[in-house]
Parts: sequence; C-alpha cells; structure tokens
Amino acid sequence: MADRRSAIPNTVLRRVREDEFQMSRMEFAAAVRQAGEEMNEHIGCGSRLVAAWEDGEVSCPRSVYRRILTRMTGRSMHELGFRTAAAAAAPRPPREERDPVDRREFLRDGAGAVLGLPADGAGSPGRIGAVHVRAVNRAVATLYAEDHEHGSVALRQEASRALHRAYQWLQNGTLRASTEVKLRVAVGSLSIAAGWLSFDSGRPGDAHSLYGEALAAARISGDPQLEAHAFGCLSLLARAQGRPREAIAAAQGAQTVARDLGSPRLVSLFHMREARGWALIGDAAATDQAIIKAHRLYAKGPADADPPWLDFYAPGELAGLEALARADLGQHERAAAGAEQAVLLHGGAFARNSALYTADIAIQHAVGDRPEPEAAADAAGRVLAYLPEVRSDRLLQSLHDVAGALQRHSRVPAVAGWLKEYRTIAAIRGGQA
Repeated sequence: MADRRSAIPNTVLRRVREDEFQMSRMEFAAAVRQAGEEMNEHIGCGSRLVAAWEDGEVSCPRSVYRRILTRMTGRSMHELGFRTAAAAAAPRPPREERDPVDRREFLRDGAGAVLGLPADGAGSPGRIGAVHVRAVNRAVATLYAEDHEHGSVALRQEASRALHRAYQWLQNGTLRASTEVKLRVAVGSLSIAAGWLSFDSGRPGDAHSLYGEALAAARISGDPQLEAHAFGCLSLLARAQGRPREAIAAAQGAQTVARDLGSPRLVSLFHMREARGWALIGDAAATDQAIIKAHRLYAKGPADADPPWLDFYAPGELAGLEALARADLGQHERAAAGAEQAVLLHGGAFARNSALYTADIAIQHAVGDRPEPEAAADAAGRVLAYLPEVRSDRLLQSLHDVAGALQRHSRVPAVAGWLKEYRTIAAIRGGQA
C-alpha cells in the first residue's frame, strides 16, 4: 500500500467543497452521485473516496469522476488541485462544450466519438505541427482511460485507425525537426497503447509487433521513458506467452533504462514484472527479492517524473500484481488474500483490472490446498456483474478458467448455480459472435 507520509493533501479541492459548496464530505459525495445520475454515469462515490481525494491518496480521479467533477465545479482537474500530469496538461474545453461521453453510446458505437484525430484533406497531410502532437497524446490518454473502464473490445480497431493516421502524418507530412521528434515519441506511445489493446484482445502477435515499433521509435528519438515502457510491455507479453527468461531480461532492461528518470514507481513496476517472470520459473527466493524491491520503491511515493500512463499502478495494482506472482508460485491462500486486497484498494476504479483480480480470487479459493468453494462461487458471481460493461478477451478467458476450477466442486449448490448462470451467458455470447 502507498506510504501515506508521501501523500500531498489537496487543499484546493477541500476549499471548493467547504467554501463554495459548503458541504461535508458525505454531502459532497451525495452531490457527486447525483451529478453522475444526471449524466447517465452510475457510480458509488462515498465520503471515503472524497477523503482520499482531499488527503492526496488519489493523485487524480478516474475518468468518470473527472467528467463529473468538471461538470459540477466548472474547473479542470489541474484547477481542482489534482497532480496528475495528464490531467494538468489536458486542454480545458469551453463550458458549453463539456458534455459527458455517454458510456452506453461508447460501448455500442466504439471509440470514434472520443478518439478522432484532426481530419486531413485529400492527398498529402500538409504541415504537421504541435496541434497534431497534442491530438496523438490526447488519443493515448483517452485509450488508457476508457480501457481501464471497459476493456479493449470497443477500442482496438479505433486505436489502429488512429495509429495509421498518425503514421501518415509522420511519414508524409511537412515537419520541423523538433516537431518530428515529439511526434515520433507520441506515435510510439500510441503504438504501445494499441499493443496493449491487442494483448488484452488475445492478439499477442500484433502486440509484439506494435511494442517493437514503439521500441524502435524510442531508440530513433532518444527517449528513455518510451524505451523503458516498451521493454516493460515486452516483459509482460513474454510472461503471458510462457517465456519467463525473456520476461525477466526485458524487465531488467526496463529497470536499467528507467533508473535515472526520477520515477521510483516506474522502476517499482518493472521490478514487479521481473517478479512474475521468476514466479513462473518457480524461483520463490528471486520472486520475493523482486517484490521487496518493488514495494520499497513504491513507498517512495509519486514523483513529477511519473508518466501519465502510470496512473493505473495504484496501491490496488501493486497488491494485485504480487497476488498473481503468489498464484504462479502455488501460494494460493496468499494469492487469494492479495487479490481481495487489490479489489478493495481499487475501490470501484479500474473496472477491468478489478474484474480480473476478482476472477483470480475465485480461482485461488477453488484450487487451494483447503478449497473454499462457497467463497469461490461468491467471487465468481461478482465477476459476472462486470459484464457486459467490461469487454475484454482476457476477462472472458479468466471466466473460462474460473469455470474450469469450479467444476471439481460442482456438487456444492452455490457452485452449481454459478456454473449454470455462466453457461447461459456463454451460450448467449457464443450466439452473438
């Protein structure tokens, strides 16, 4: 969990709540929920979450709360005292243009409405400038924010189209040398985002190619942060494909590149990626050593050098990644407890990751030395609640794994009931495919 001593209180938000709205935290949370309902956003904001914002435990709210708070207060996240670099840099639209992106419309129609890059006329893209670089960076931020909430299904093809257009700007546009470097880095970041969506959609070959393009962009432009990010993604992909030695080497390469960037939490993430490689090999001592390093670095707190995409690496994610390593080592009880902690710490944020960790809770309870089938069925039921809002092939695969793990306990009534519900949902989804 994050070191509370490193948190910087958000006194701006507190003044807005106390002086302008003249509300208690409980009243303010109720106002946030009411505003969410008016925007067709169904959330569970409580006084504890408001306290986390004001106490600095949350550097910046997740996307749905950013939209609601902006609508409520008429201020950007930067103007409300939040510290995330992406929120501070994001352009603030005119008040009359601040309409929310309706979640149901997004899920039905895809990401085009919120991801569109500036349209070009026929022929050459013409002169490419700072506005194009900002557009690519905004597209990257939007992809990550929506992916955390919904998963990759509605995003992957739109990300591919955006990447194609960005490459056209880079290859055929008229650019100054300084703009070309910035655009190349932005396109590399978009390649990583598209690669992640391919990975989450069960397309590891596409992901590997896109991560390789990002690594090449980083080397050409001399950008160590992008290079470290690409290595970290290659580590994750290698581990998922059962190549632990490659995963360890890529994670260690990411650590080497990131060591001087001034972001302890970035290096912490790469130590956790290394831990998962060691765990897959079955080396418990090396896994523990990497996990300890990850926690020590994380405890140093956030830094101005933290990249915007690192927002997902919250305390819940730290706990969840350790839980996955424990599961690979066969430490089922510790893995289940860690996954429970991850979901609790996420507190409703990062829906896709919360769903995956909830699925892991079910699996660990089902396969442990002392199985708890009722607890497994309860967690499995919570996973189904994330559908259809979260649409991720990894989540569907996790549900398949949950069903396989629970099958051995099918005589337990709670398990039998879940298996029946799961098969019904799976049959419906199969008919829609």
